[in-house]
Amino acid sequence: MLGAATAGAQISPAQLDGAASKVQSKVIDWRRDIHQHPELSNRETRTSKLVADHLKKLGLPVRTGIAHTGVTAVLKGGKPGPVIALRADMDALPVTEQVDVPFKSTVTTEFLGKKVGVMHACGHDAHVANLMGVAEMLVGMKQDLPGTVLFIFQPAEEGAPEGEQGGASLMIKEGVFDQVKPEAVFGLHVTSTLNSGVLGYRSGPFMAASDSFRIEVLGRQSHGSRPWSGVDPIVAASQIVMGLQTIVSRQIDITELPAVVTIGKFDGGVRHNIIPDKVEMLGTLRTFDKDMRADIMKRIEHTATSVAASSGAQAKVAFSPGNNPVVMNNPQLTQRVLPSLKRVAGDDRVVVLPLITGSEDFAYYADMIPSVFFYVGVTPPGQDALAAPSNHSPLFYIDEPSLSFATRALASVAVDYLQGAK
Repeated sequence: MLGAATAGAQISPAQLDGAASKVQSKVIDWRRDIHQHPELSNRETRTSKLVADHLKKLGLPVRTGIAHTGVTAVLKGGKPGPVIALRADMDALPVTEQVDVPFKSTVTTEFLGKKVGVMHACGHDAHVANLMGVAEMLVGMKQDLPGTVLFIFQPAEEGAPEGEQGGASLMIKEGVFDQVKPEAVFGLHVTSTLNSGVLGYRSGPFMAASDSFRIEVLGRQSHGSRPWSGVDPIVAASQIVMGLQTIVSRQIDITELPAVVTIGKFDGGVRHNIIPDKVEMLGTLRTFDKDMRADIMKRIEHTATSVAASSGAQAKVAFSPGNNPVVMNNPQLTQRVLPSLKRVAGDDRVVVLPLITGSEDFAYYADMIPSVFFYVGVTPPGQDALAAPSNHSPLFYIDEPSLSFATRALASVAVDYLQGAK
């Protein structure tokens, strides 16, 4: 049963709006501070300390060190009620910022052996500041709040560094739900594809499962002038790339749900007149259905090995561990929180989004507990959101008034659910 209603006086929308207004300047300050001091996945030590110190100051029991740098806290309301979780991700990206703001990131670090800039180019700084603000709001309403809220500040949503584990899957593995087990989980993501003041959602499959894979094609090295004396893995790999394109275009029924197979890296050879003995390709698969996902993975391996064999080469296919499943918004829960979103933004500013081929490791929570994940627009009003620099761009920009919508929306979803609003 999702969230039985509780008796007694309830927290009103006006109270929520007033509490959100009180914390808004803090949310902006926190966001600017975190933005100016970004940290890559599994390295969010400063950010996690900032979060933990704030939660402790609020009087909450805090747990740190989950999945390396993750932080959780539990708020028990003054009235009986259900248990829910609210999640924010904390990590930044290896991107050199090009936005001219006073709190611009100038941080650099080493990533994959190269010196890179570090930037909150996906908006996780806003997510952290937003949940810090929501935590302060709800603590201020503790006596009237029914139920329990688990706050989850998660590292490594963008993916753990090679050779490491991290993110939502490791949070779950290391017992993020050991203290309390929520019956519903809520999260949000800022996006440049919507204008400030607009909220986006979708019931059912929302964001794609993402599976990265490596294909190694093995041939036999020879001189470029005598290709018949060897086995050319470059030609074989090229044929594999073309063959993979037929999986979606010719072999899969995509009339209801789409799929994407992309090769993003093709690496082989060192010199113009030497046919190498090996080619390495890296790719990504995006799907919205578990059965389709498993089917395409088999077809990728079959296509690669068969095409390679047809030219005398060998292909080895390996899918990376820790890939994200589909972000699935529970339909019943989505309909339940929709009135909360519309009250915050207005009926005409809550929009149904198309399927999104990007992925999010919030999917791990949604895979085990009924969940809702929604989008918050951050492109300034009057600007074409579809033409705005996208998330992960060095020019990604957040219109700060949009943060008030994020705070009010997440707090409203949480309180309305706990109070049994339908």
